[in-house]
Amino acid sequence: MEETTARSNFIWDAIEKDLAEGRYAEIHTRFPPEPNGYMHIGHCKALIMDFLTAEKYGGKCNLRFDDTNPAKEDTEYVEAIKRDIHWLGFHWTGGEFYASDYYDKCYEIAEEWIRRGLAYVDELSKDEMREYRGTLTEPGKNSPWRDRPAEESLDLFRRMKAGEFPEGSKTLRMKIDMASPNIVMRDPAMYRILYKEHWRTGSRWCIYPMYDFSHPIGDALEGISHSMCSLEYEIHRPLYDWVVEKSADMLPARPRQLEFSRLNMTGTVMSKRYLRQLVEGGHVAGWDDPRMPTLSAMRRRGYPPEAIRNFVDTIGMSKADSTVDYAVLEHCVRDVLGDRSLRAMAVLNPLKVVLTNWPEGETKAVTLENHPDHPELGTREVSFGRELYIEQEDFMEVPVKKYQRMFPGNEVRLKGAYIVRCDECVKDADGNITEVRCTVDLDSFSGSPGADRKIKGKTLHWVSAADCIPFEARLYEPLLNDDLAEEDGEADRKDFIARLNPESLKVCRGFAEKIIADAETGASFQFLRTGYFCKDPDSTAELPVYNRTVGLKDAFARQTK
Repeated sequence: MEETTARSNFIWDAIEKDLAEGRYAEIHTRFPPEPNGYMHIGHCKALIMDFLTAEKYGGKCNLRFDDTNPAKEDTEYVEAIKRDIHWLGFHWTGGEFYASDYYDKCYEIAEEWIRRGLAYVDELSKDEMREYRGTLTEPGKNSPWRDRPAEESLDLFRRMKAGEFPEGSKTLRMKIDMASPNIVMRDPAMYRILYKEHWRTGSRWCIYPMYDFSHPIGDALEGISHSMCSLEYEIHRPLYDWVVEKSADMLPARPRQLEFSRLNMTGTVMSKRYLRQLVEGGHVAGWDDPRMPTLSAMRRRGYPPEAIRNFVDTIGMSKADSTVDYAVLEHCVRDVLGDRSLRAMAVLNPLKVVLTNWPEGETKAVTLENHPDHPELGTREVSFGRELYIEQEDFMEVPVKKYQRMFPGNEVRLKGAYIVRCDECVKDADGNITEVRCTVDLDSFSGSPGADRKIKGKTLHWVSAADCIPFEARLYEPLLNDDLAEEDGEADRKDFIARLNPESLKVCRGFAEKIIADAETGASFQFLRTGYFCKDPDSTAELPVYNRTVGLKDAFARQTK
């Protein structure tokens, strides 16, 4: 994949200042996903920034899985994350690591902190701990166990590790400042008891470190120079620095945390918790259902990886929270697919057309370009005959005002072929139109002198009934009827299933040129006047299945003109 030329941003400005001042000699970043679900588009801002920064400055980027919560993690998610990173064109040049690689070191530091009076074993319940923590306007108060002797906390911590206490009964906490104006600094938890078997370490541990403790330690142990994260961790930065500082004599590096705004988008849900609910509740076909915002779903739907990288570059890096219209991503997808996708004709909702003055059994070869802007991609031949299919929406028995497609008495051009005049339509017993009868202007074939005759009707795409194949088209609309905003109440967010769009998937059975049958899975075409489509893995030799990647209309491009 060609490298994306990304714009400068405040993160890179800060890094360049650090290099100029000699704070760091080499840039070393990391991407730290939690393997508790598939990655979605919301992760791409951090992912691309981490890997692209390392590329830009000739440094390294580590892949480190934050596997500190064995209750929700699985190797399936690990492998999916790695596939997605490779698909986007990146490689973890600094190595592949896991937070669980550092469990022993975290435990060693925890014991040392207890001895130095920087940590203590607490026995407050979760609700009591929340009550003691205070509020944004009121300071917290010390736990009754905050000043217990270091020897006692050390003994209890070792017994926690040995599995002597039930879950929730004891917690190891940092001893910082319960009156701190930053609520994150009010004696945050370091370890909790959790009797869950870990997918890497098995049953060796029954205590697991918290993210705010393990993450800065992992960064420092790997020699990370810049730890980049989304803006919600800005309030955690003092704690990040505190953890590194208090362990400085046990760690080889002192990373710097930098924050940027997270990626929020309209028309979809960006929480793995909710995405898991969609999958496990059977509301979608899986993590790679093309309606999902996961990268595996976008890959299946036909989104090019370059488009996602260009999208992240388009929205840029900032500290201002905002919500990006999904149309911006679709614009980036069209921009890539428009240049590379071969053209083909496909009819999603077929209506038969009979050319009454065309001889029975006779066909004519029609030559069509494979791409209007790339003559080097050549041409193809399709067969034109007496019976054809057009889109149902391209015919109206009683046309509305300014309707310029097919209706009785009107002429239209069939793409690359002839001008035809609609004479009449045939209906079934229920009054449904089943067939349209037309007369061909035999002197109007594309390239002949009569082809230049001006008509009011539009040019329509078509397929020959005798030389086409059946196929299935899957058309997608936004997953949600309205946006699931961060400020929504918890009750609204819990009931987000009720806000799902029942029209998010529409399946059509139509006909198309034979060229689409021989394409490989994942191949993309522009179906004329319909959109960009990608061949789905569900395809069979008898019935190719194509997902509509994106339509042809580009609202974002019109807005930015």
